[in-house]
Amino acid sequence: MSRLAFSLDPSVEDRLLADAVEAGHVVVARAMGSADLIQALDVVAPDVVLVGAGPTALSADLLEACDLRGVRLLALAASDAERAHARAIGLHEVFDLDSSWAQLESVVSGGVPVPSRVGLGAAGRDRAAGAVIAVWGPGGAPGRTTLAVNIAAELAVAGHRVALVDADPYGGAVAPALGLLDEAPGFASACRLAGADALDRGELERIAQRYSSPRASFDVFTGLVGPSRWPELAKERVLASIGKIRESAEYVVLDTGFSLEHDEELTSDQFAPRRNAATFAALSLADDVIAVGLADPVGLSRLLRGHSELVELVDPDRVHVLVNRVRTSALGIDAYGQVRQTMRRFSGLSEVAMLPHDGRATDAAILTARTLRDAAPKSPLRLAIRDFTRDVLLPVPEPVERRRFAFTRARVGAVSA
Repeated sequence: MSRLAFSLDPSVEDRLLADAVEAGHVVVARAMGSADLIQALDVVAPDVVLVGAGPTALSADLLEACDLRGVRLLALAASDAERAHARAIGLHEVFDLDSSWAQLESVVSGGVPVPSRVGLGAAGRDRAAGAVIAVWGPGGAPGRTTLAVNIAAELAVAGHRVALVDADPYGGAVAPALGLLDEAPGFASACRLAGADALDRGELERIAQRYSSPRASFDVFTGLVGPSRWPELAKERVLASIGKIRESAEYVVLDTGFSLEHDEELTSDQFAPRRNAATFAALSLADDVIAVGLADPVGLSRLLRGHSELVELVDPDRVHVLVNRVRTSALGIDAYGQVRQTMRRFSGLSEVAMLPHDGRATDAAILTARTLRDAAPKSPLRLAIRDFTRDVLLPVPEPVERRRFAFTRARVGAVSA
C-alpha cells in the first residue's frame, strides 16, 4: 500500500482514482498547483506523487522538495513538449497521459529504485559527473553493440539520462542497429569540435540523435561510416568529447573497438596517429568495463586471452565479465556450468555473468531496428540484460526513513479539497 498525492487534470484524476483505491492505495492529497502540493508534502507525507508534466503542475521546486523528503515523483505527459519540460528539470519517470493504472501500479508499488540524482556507483565510487560504462570484447562479433545498445535502454528505462557513444575506430554499428542516419558520424563530429575547443552543450544537442521509445529514450552519438576515417578519433579528442558528454548525461555507454594492440609496436613513426588510441582512451575513462565474449570454444579462448590483456590496462575491480549466447548446442550438457568451470580454471574468475542464446529476439530487434525492450520485451535475453544492468551497474539507493504523521479526517480532507 502506498500513500498517493495527485496534481492532475480532474478528468485524468477521476479515471485513475478508483483503480488506485481498489489496488489498496490511500489518496492523501489532491491539489492542482505545484506550490499547493509542496506545502502539503510535510502534512500528508505521501509515498508517491503523481502530477501532470506541464509547467503548472511540475516544477523544479517540486522535484527538489520530493527529493529532500524521499518521495517518488511520477509525471504524466500529454505531448512531446511536456516530456521535454520534465526532462529539462531533471525528471525522467514520465508516462503517457492515457496510461492506465495497471501500467502505473508496478512503479507505484515499488518498481526499480531510481534516485533522481546519481550518487555512488556500484563499487561506491563518487559519480558527481556522469558514469562511463565501456563495453569491450575481442574480435569475432561477441555482441558488443547489441549489449551496449540494450544496456543504454535499460539505464534509460530506470529513469536516467543516457548517452550511447559508438567509439569503435574500425567502423560503427550502432546507427544501423537502431535505424538512425549515419551520413554524418556524431561522435567524430564531437571529436572534431573538441579539437577546436568548440564543443559545448548546444553543439552536443545538435549532433546527437535521439532514439525514441516510451520511458526509454536516449541520445546516440553515431560512429564512423567507414574504417578509413579512424584518424578522426584521436586520443585527446576522444578524452575531451567523452568528458563533455558525461557532463550532460548520468550514464555514458561506450561501444569500443576490439583491438588492444599497441600501434607503436607496428610502426617506427612515434608521432603517427594511433588507430587503437580511441579504445585505450575509452577504457581509461570508464568507471565500469564490461568484457563480453561468446559461449563457444573459440569465443571463450578469445575472451580469456583478451581479458588478461584488458586487466593490464584497467583496474580488475572495474571489469565485469559477461559471456554471451550460452547454449547447449555449442557447449553440451550444462552449458552454464561449463562456462563457469572454464573461466574459473583458466582465469581464476569465480563471478561471471551469462546471457542466454535468443536468436528469435535478436532477429526481431534487428528486423525492426529497435532495442530488445521494444522488440521483444519478455524475451529471456532482454530480461537477463535488464537484471545484469540493475544488479551490477545501477547504484543501490540508501533507504529513506520517512516520518509518519497521524491526522484527523477533517485535517486530511481540508488539504485534499
